[in-house]
Amino acid sequence: MRLLIDMNLSPRWVDVLAAAGISAVHWMDIGSPHAPDRQIMDYAAANTMIVLTHDLDFSAILAATRGMRPSVVQIRSDEITPEAMASILVTALLQVADDLAAGALLTIDPKRSRLRLLPLG
Repeated sequence: MRLLIDMNLSPRWVDVLAAAGISAVHWMDIGSPHAPDRQIMDYAAANTMIVLTHDLDFSAILAATRGMRPSVVQIRSDEITPEAMASILVTALLQVADDLAAGALLTIDPKRSRLRLLPLG
């Protein structure tokens, strides 16, 4: 599993995920901080990565295009720091790793997670 962390999340997520054995890179290390969401999605799809974001635009793109890739993981919480969400996120990622590899939208909040297989529709 390889995650591409969106600009709206802290770069500290890279180290937190690495400590859990999950490969991750922050978009600021590979692309323009002003890149449109579509460019980030295209990069993730071309490089077999999963987008980690706090932005609802990624799920909207998946729904509008009925896309199969990339998988998207959305953190839906007011508190999006690694300190607040790391254990919840890592647990959810590991539980649905096969579904994310096949194409899915995973929405995580502090109390639950919801998985939808792609394409959305």
